[in-house]
Amino acid sequence: MSKRLQVVVADDELERWSQTADAVGLTMSEWARQALRKAERETSSGDVEAKLAAIRKAASYNFPASPDIETMLAETEAGYLADIEAGFADSGDA
Repeated sequence: MSKRLQVVVADDELERWSQTADAVGLTMSEWARQALRKAERETSSGDVEAKLAAIRKAASYNFPASPDIETMLAETEAGYLADIEAGFADSGDA
């Protein structure tokens, strides 16, 4: 269900906004809806302290400066081989 929103604005603001909407090929209503949605997205509604605490906790983890690529590749290959071997084991049961 849609509702109508009435906003009182100064004549000069309405004229500028109307020109802006025209410039981007939108009706004034659609331009206003998009502007309101953008403002909503850009406004934080969360708890700032909780967000900062999460960032601080993540930053406190001690990750290796650079991953050992050889170890990562060996682990990836071992995983692939395990999947292949599991597939052969399943097909042998049939």
